[in-house]
Amino acid sequence: MPASLKKYIRDIPDFPKQGILFRDITTLLKDKKAFKKAIDSLAKAVKGKKVDYIVAVESRGFIFGAALAYKLGAGFVPVRKKGKLPAETISVTYELEYGTDTLEMHKDAIAPGSKVLIVDDLLATGGTVSAVCQLSEKIKSKIVGIIFLIELCGLKGRDKLKGLPVYSLIQY
Repeated sequence: MPASLKKYIRDIPDFPKQGILFRDITTLLKDKKAFKKAIDSLAKAVKGKKVDYIVAVESRGFIFGAALAYKLGAGFVPVRKKGKLPAETISVTYELEYGTDTLEMHKDAIAPGSKVLIVDDLLATGGTVSAVCQLSEKIKSKIVGIIFLIELCGLKGRDKLKGLPVYSLIQY
């Protein structure tokens, strides 16, 4: 099933820097059957969950998040890097390997108590998605799950998401 999607992921050694093996999803995205299967499989993984909003991280998360929001009949809420959203925002700053980054969401994007599903293309160390969880908590929404196309299990990102339902279609 979803594991068969692995064959559509291209490995790029030494990108973006020496020693990193990049999992390139553009080869999956360009294949209409594989992309449809990925979206259908993401939807199936959260079947039965009531979802008011899909919250997705720029930029690749938008691709999967928007399609999944359409499929589930949910609203779509973009989370962006600082300074990219036009209206009043809430923000969270989080630690990176070397420095910090800030993510923002429109303050009025989600009504308190709404059920959200967080979507991104890849779970690595869990720093970005953990920050998105903090944004969702600030806005007083209920996280019903977090879903990824790919999970890099050796980086233990899931450990930062304890107590939350986490789904991934492809594991490395």
